[in-house]
Amino acid sequence: MSTLDSKIPEGPLADKWTSYKNSIRLVNPANKRLIDVIVVGTGLAGGSAAATLAELGYNVKAFCYQDSPRRAHSIAAQGGINAAKNYQGDGDSTYRLFYDTVKGGDYRSREANVYRLAEVSTNIIDQCVAQGVPFARDYGGLLDNRSFGGVQVSRTFYAKGQTGQQLLLGAYSAMSRQIGKGKIQMYNRHEMMELVIVDGKARGIIARNLVTGELERHSAHAVVIASGGYGNVFFLSTNAMGSNVSAAWKIHKKGAYFANPCFTQIHPTCIPQHGDQQSKLTLMSESLRNDGRIWVPKKKEDAEAIRAGKLKPTDLKEEDRDYYLERRYPSFGNLVPRDVASRAAKERCDAGFGVGTNETGEAVYLDFSSAIMRYGREEANVKGLHDASEDDIRKLGTKVVEAKYGNLFQMYEKITADNPYETPMKIYPAVHYTMGGVWVDYNLMTTIPGCYALGEANFSDHGANRLGASALMQGLADGYFVLPYTIGDYLADDIRTGAIPTDSKEFDEAEKSVQEKIDFFINNKGKHSVDYFHKRLGKVMWNKVGMARNKKGLQEAIDEIKEIREQFWKEVSVPGANDGINQELEKAGRVADFLELGELFARDAMEREESCGGHFREEHQTEEGEAMRDDKNFTYVAAWEYTGEPSKAILHKEELKYENIELKTRSYK
Repeated sequence: MSTLDSKIPEGPLADKWTSYKNSIRLVNPANKRLIDVIVVGTGLAGGSAAATLAELGYNVKAFCYQDSPRRAHSIAAQGGINAAKNYQGDGDSTYRLFYDTVKGGDYRSREANVYRLAEVSTNIIDQCVAQGVPFARDYGGLLDNRSFGGVQVSRTFYAKGQTGQQLLLGAYSAMSRQIGKGKIQMYNRHEMMELVIVDGKARGIIARNLVTGELERHSAHAVVIASGGYGNVFFLSTNAMGSNVSAAWKIHKKGAYFANPCFTQIHPTCIPQHGDQQSKLTLMSESLRNDGRIWVPKKKEDAEAIRAGKLKPTDLKEEDRDYYLERRYPSFGNLVPRDVASRAAKERCDAGFGVGTNETGEAVYLDFSSAIMRYGREEANVKGLHDASEDDIRKLGTKVVEAKYGNLFQMYEKITADNPYETPMKIYPAVHYTMGGVWVDYNLMTTIPGCYALGEANFSDHGANRLGASALMQGLADGYFVLPYTIGDYLADDIRTGAIPTDSKEFDEAEKSVQEKIDFFINNKGKHSVDYFHKRLGKVMWNKVGMARNKKGLQEAIDEIKEIREQFWKEVSVPGANDGINQELEKAGRVADFLELGELFARDAMEREESCGGHFREEHQTEEGEAMRDDKNFTYVAAWEYTGEPSKAILHKEELKYENIELKTRSYK
């Protein structure tokens, strides 16, 4: 097995990627036709990688468990995609994007990878515009930008509140062109069940046809995992119900190290949970924090009256409202990073100022009244209506806000039955993105030769907290502009290898292990459903490994997850058969993986005796409740090696060196 060699190129930071591309080996176009690549996952990272590799001439097999790549969870990203084009002329640059990303991640990401991400960000926008992605434009016809948390420039390109969908359609159109040419074989409704390793290299996968139940063998010279994040380990999250960790976990169990599992993002602007029967949570885009102001009542009695339904938020005067982010963080206000905004909301609700109608009062307001009136006055001035009434100004402002965020407001109203143009939205933090993932080197290769991980499935670019609008940036950077270069350096050794046979003992053993697990689930006849165990796991994770963690709670979580896992294997019930569509069988395999990941997650959080980004240990905080890092002991990537049980996983450390950025306490005040 490979050691933890990050393969970061030598030389100045700004020259590393260019110099590296100039020195790596290439595969000539005629030889690319002799090489097969498997891509698992067809969201932004996998879709862009599959399309680009096929465009270059490789033979690509692409797999997704959805009925179409267009249903990948990337479609749910609403707010935008970052790029350092500086269209606003407000001081942005490649270095500024690099700096903001490292600082936003609380100095727990790899400098070289983040700089490369910032460097290629501008190419992504050009690529997507060429594909026809309908980015918003300003009055002069240039692409428009808006701001996101943790930065003081406007660098986020957007397509209303549907940016992820439009970018995914761009990648899908590029894929479709290659599918039509026969360079991509598309396997919809197929789930990767196992990685096949031959002579120490990733050489294929076992996939299950989710319609027929048939197990299939697929070989290739390299395997690319782009299967997204693992937020659904919490059961309730903003992720699609089908999102899972299984592809990443399968390669982890075959030798790929899993890095920083405890670095999970809590998003501050989610519609609050309603009741115990809810199956997922709905995110309101962070772009709303551009114009929405977040507040709670200043007086507890007002908060109590609102929770009891005796008082409306619109009844409270301005002086009775606590715009707590603007008060605590004047420089960034409502645009502080997600981890900071989430903890601040939790602190206010825990202190009794929450306005939610749920049992715990867990909600704060996101209010657009100020923005509506501000935009209304601007529009009135433009139209020469200098004596317009308040009602007229409000109507004009409402139209501006509707043009910018209309589909998001419509979604909120459909879910809550409240009109956000007239009454403030209610929001509360929820599990969203996972910064942890499969450990990869500078080439995006895991510790298994020939096995790569892209996008949210890897750990590499966001440290302990992801800045908003950077997920789409990383997914497309990895797929369009990084992997197509780096994978060639590895595949240069395979131009004479020939097709990888699937009748070897390695494929036999991999298929047999998959079949045995399926047979177990179908024949177990337990007494509890898969969801019963998933919900129990989720409650433990949220209550003890969620927004705030402490040593006692983490140890309890480890013990409880072990207990749930043991009971799962004895008492899980999976109805139906294995020779057709069986969604309970699909879920059973995914929850089995979550039950192992959950324990490693808690163990990683226990090991990291500091607070940084999305990882907040209550024992390590300032008097003001801010995260307290320990740079002396924890400036490293925690990469875990699987040895049979999460409790026996071996910790490897990749030391993080900061040669271009000064390590200092993060401040947004």
